[in-house]
This record gives sequence, structure tokens and C-alpha cells, in this order.
Amino acid sequence: MVQSPGSASDNAVAAAVPAVRLSSPDIGVLVLVLLGFAAMFVPTYWDLSSTVWASDEQGHGPIILAVSLWLLYQQRQTLLQVQPKPAYITGGLFLMLGLALYAFGRSQSILLFEVSAQIFVLIAIALILIGGAGLKLIWFPLFFLLFMVPLPEVLVTALTTPLKSAVSAVASSLLYNAGYPVGRAGVILTIGPYQLLVADACAGLNSMFTLEALGLLYMKLMNYTSAGRNVTLALLLVPISFVANIVRVMILVLVTYYFGDAAGQGFIHGFAGMVLFMVALAIMLVVDKILNFFWVTDRRK
Repeated sequence: MVQSPGSASDNAVAAAVPAVRLSSPDIGVLVLVLLGFAAMFVPTYWDLSSTVWASDEQGHGPIILAVSLWLLYQQRQTLLQVQPKPAYITGGLFLMLGLALYAFGRSQSILLFEVSAQIFVLIAIALILIGGAGLKLIWFPLFFLLFMVPLPEVLVTALTTPLKSAVSAVASSLLYNAGYPVGRAGVILTIGPYQLLVADACAGLNSMFTLEALGLLYMKLMNYTSAGRNVTLALLLVPISFVANIVRVMILVLVTYYFGDAAGQGFIHGFAGMVLFMVALAIMLVVDKILNFFWVTDRRK
């Protein structure tokens, strides 16, 4: 077969130019979908801001939402390059599930259902507008939204009580062995003339939940490709958060002992959360370096 002059260069140029997406979703449809999503869930976020997010235990919610939106925004250019292959049936099923959860949760004031509904609605939007390839690109931001879902009070209470007792016992034991006049009765610590109650925010399930989210975000940003490494670090985040809580309680006790009850209360409201995350992050970075001896550092480009 005779090749006409210039056909090779034409083919090279054609290969370098991305294929035109004939079935690209209309921008107007996308805007309407996003407006509909905002109309559903902005009232939910508003309610959360004055209730759950205002508490020490669940104050991480806005951060989780902001990080998820940022991660979704980071994928915008990649999503535009995906050839849309809408999955209407699967997307429709997820949409019905999300709407049912939202309606039930909103009408019955069950935040667990109302907040988790946004994940199913976003999955439905991705499947209907782009397809499975698009959902694969944004699975982590959607998964990360799970960490802003308020945990059931029954579960929090059941797990927080033993966690607080364990943290209080270890913290008081370490301080006592260090020579401090520390006593403990359950989750109440006594040091000198002061008594301190180890609250849920200091050693509860929610703080571990938040630190787990921090660790998963760290692994995402590091782009490690080893599944074994990621699973190992994710599992180690549980004892890491436990140790970080112990350090926070010990610092609180020492601040109260040396500077008085007012300083201890100020520490709780001003710096306790920051100390927790700084300690947990430092330990996590050390553990991550140790894991380098067992897994070759291999990251996605």
C-alpha cells in the first residue's frame, strides 16, 4: 500500500491531540446538578455548624469537608480528559439510595443517615455524568467524607468509656512513676490540690477517628503504591492515636499542676487539640520512616 506524502506527520499530530469527547455532559446540566446538591446539603452543613461541629468531639467535620472538596478540585483536569460512559442504571440506584437516606435522616433528625447520604449522591452524580472511570478517579475524596459522618452515640459511648479508662490509667501510672503526686479514681485524676476529669474529647473514639483520617490523608498525599505498607500504617494509627492521647492527658495534668486550674482549662480549649495532632503526626512520621526498612519507597508519579 502506497502512503501519501505527509500522512505520517498527520498521524503523529493526531496522536498528540486528545480525542474529542462527543458525549461530554453539557455544562448547564452540570451546574444544575451542583445547584441541586447544594440545595440539599448546605442546610445540613448549616445545622452541623451549630450543633455537632461546635463540639470538641466532632469539630474536625469542617476540615474533613474542606479537604475532600480540595481533593475533588485537584482531579478536575483529569476528569475532563475522561471519555464519558454514563452508567445510568447503577448511578440511578445509588441516587435513589442517597435520596432515601437523606429524606429519612432529614425528617427524623438522624445525622448518621442525612450526612452519609451525600456520599451516595456524589457517587450517583459521577456514575451518571462520567461513568465508572470517573468514579475510580475520585474514590478517595468520597471515601474521606466518611470521616465527617457523626458516629452513633451508642457506639461512641460503648467504646469511649474503656478508652478513657485506659488512657487515664497509663497517664497516671507514668506520672506517678516519674515522681508526681498523682492519684486516679476511674477517669478522674488527682494531682496535688487539683482534680481533672478526662473528657471524651481527650481520649475518646472521635479523636482516634480523626487521627485515622489524618493518617489516610498523609498516605494519599505521599502516593505510596504498596498496599501492604498502607494497610500496616493504617492499622498502626490506632495505637499511635492512643499514645498521642496519653501524651495530651499528661501535658494537661502537668500544666494544671505547675500553673493552676485556670491554665489547665485554658490548655483544654486552646491547645489540647493542636498538641494531639502534633504528637500523632510526629509519631506517624517516625513510624513511616521505620516502615522504609521493610518496604521500598515507591510512589505514584
